[in-house]
Amino acid sequence: MIIRRKAPRTLSPDEPLRHADAHRRPVSRRDFVAQGFLTGAATVIAPAGLGMLLAPARAQALSADILAQKVACGITGGAGKIPFICFDLAGGGNIAGSNVLIGGPGGQQDFLSTAAYGKMGLPGNMTPNSPNPARTPNNFLESRLGLLFHSDSAHVRGILERTAPSTQAFTNGAVIPALSNNDTNTNPHNPMYGIARIGARGELLTLIGSQASASGGNSMAPLSMVDPTLTPTVVTRASDVTGLVDTGVLGQLFARPADAVAVLESMSRISGQKLANVTTKLAADASVKAAVNCNYVKSAYLAENFSNPAALNPDLDPLIVDQSSTRGSGIFSQAEYQADGEFRKTAAVAKMVVNGYAGAGTVTLGGYDYHGQGRATGELRDLRAGRCIGACLEYAARMQKPLMVYVFSDGGISASGQVDSSVDGRGKFMWSSDNESVAATYFLVYNPKGQPQLNAGGGGLAAARHQQIGAFTSDGSVDAASSPAANNVLLLVQTVLLNYLSLHGQQGQFGQLFPDHGLGGSSQLDALTAFAPIVNGTITG
Repeated sequence: MIIRRKAPRTLSPDEPLRHADAHRRPVSRRDFVAQGFLTGAATVIAPAGLGMLLAPARAQALSADILAQKVACGITGGAGKIPFICFDLAGGGNIAGSNVLIGGPGGQQDFLSTAAYGKMGLPGNMTPNSPNPARTPNNFLESRLGLLFHSDSAHVRGILERTAPSTQAFTNGAVIPALSNNDTNTNPHNPMYGIARIGARGELLTLIGSQASASGGNSMAPLSMVDPTLTPTVVTRASDVTGLVDTGVLGQLFARPADAVAVLESMSRISGQKLANVTTKLAADASVKAAVNCNYVKSAYLAENFSNPAALNPDLDPLIVDQSSTRGSGIFSQAEYQADGEFRKTAAVAKMVVNGYAGAGTVTLGGYDYHGQGRATGELRDLRAGRCIGACLEYAARMQKPLMVYVFSDGGISASGQVDSSVDGRGKFMWSSDNESVAATYFLVYNPKGQPQLNAGGGGLAAARHQQIGAFTSDGSVDAASSPAANNVLLLVQTVLLNYLSLHGQQGQFGQLFPDHGLGGSSQLDALTAFAPIVNGTITG
């Protein structure tokens, strides 16, 4: 029975969530982020050796001896792998059903019961297989991104709003039904250290994130993958990005940029000569000396290649934001960009990752513990998430770079039979409680050369099972036996990493890179892989 009650006051996407139920008062940083009291702003934490970088204009080529040391010092000249951005929706927001379409063992269109979709927030007249005379075709399926969404999904409305039809046509994705603990940051959801292990690197940084945490996001990274030397640098705004290449005192001392580069080269040589005559009495003597020398080598390299910090500034990139108050060709208008810190945060991470300045990045969006706040509050926050996801895909398309975007949240959420009839509630059921049984994650892949193709050619059931890795039961719960990822967050992360490797045609290296994985043998790995390769090994240029 559908119960129609007056919806609670709709909260703006930036208002904190004040729960009247059994939720405890927020005490930790994670609690404040999940309930929207904090949006993730923080101060940039730059790696050692970046403090004395750059001159104000591009200068001479580096000397041969310095160039020869670049590779040894890990300066790759770019990410080398497909850029990777993950969105961490803090608090346990909805993904399955009302956003990404979910089905039984036969894939997304193996439709579930009306009660199951009701649990996922959809009334009987809005289930995916219901007639929908308001649109053509007469259903609730949205297929423009390859991966099927509910046609009234707030995620997909936001993504489609920010992407061109050509970007949509060259995008595909997969959904993974997967249980995770409700409303907690102890789920090891974040895959970025694994992405770095696979080989993703940036010219300036390896990993970045919008939270000052070990993972760079709200959820943890798997402890077995954490590398303390790669702790993500915090990036939430343009100043965090440009601060990485600030000229500082060095830029003020020299009238000619070439002089700054020459000084840094000389410092590298002098440092090397002195270190050769010093015994540190440390077991890692050679490693310590190499690390010290590499700081000078990297500084000289960056001074020559990133001498203008403004070139890294997303605020000044006309492909990202309009450069005047009138509507232009930017992904964001000037007014909305200035008004929304989540847009600015997303733009900063996208600028760094898509251009290869960082290998991978996490964007944490707060306030997704939105049950008990009416449906409209959750819809507006999901819409903003979609706009941020779409902005990343569109920027990759404009830069003609491939991109993998991964979206997850801590736990899930279920609905009651109460309808929110407000404009933003859209006649859907109100979210009533945390519910990990309806949790899922998904990823989207943009390929500038054409839409990624499912690993099983020819379509049909085999292809559908690669687009939806795992299944829900007919009553609307994750089938815990449907895939290794379904009931183990660590194996979920491994599944995402397997798919990232597969996009490079390097699936065969998975066992070597992650020898303790629990995904099974080669035939099982193939079943967990969504797409055929879109690049051959590494990205160049």
